[in-house]
Amino acid sequence: MKNVFKKEVLIIVLIIVAVGGLAGTKYYHDKYQALKVNPNAEAQKQTADMVLAVGKLMELPQGETPTVATISDVTKLADQTFFKSAKNGDVLLAYTAAMEAVIYRPSANMIINVAPISTNQAPNVASPAKQGTQTATTTTTKK
Repeated sequence: MKNVFKKEVLIIVLIIVAVGGLAGTKYYHDKYQALKVNPNAEAQKQTADMVLAVGKLMELPQGETPTVATISDVTKLADQTFFKSAKNGDVLLAYTAAMEAVIYRPSANMIINVAPISTNQAPNVASPAKQGTQTATTTTTKK
């Protein structure tokens, strides 16, 4: 009697493991197929989730999807005052059209810093002497 009970329990356990394995395989296969169709889907979802979380804490620029970056080595940003309170794992949302940057700390659900984006690049203007005098030289060699 005990052997029959043990066999039945073993068969039930094996069936449960097999069904669980098949369900897991199907789930991850479907995820893989979705990523094949749209490789950026997960990144877009994470960006949307981040914008939603930050949008609950402050007014964000409308009509623009930000560029999102996770700060992984704050020591490389130590010379920039905007990042003085940042920690590894904080997220930077850069709204280029609105010229605004936000540092958000997901672990504490708080805004760390907000600042306008400024570009320190001088406009690219050619000197008057060089305007209109561009030439191209092509050299060909025969073998």
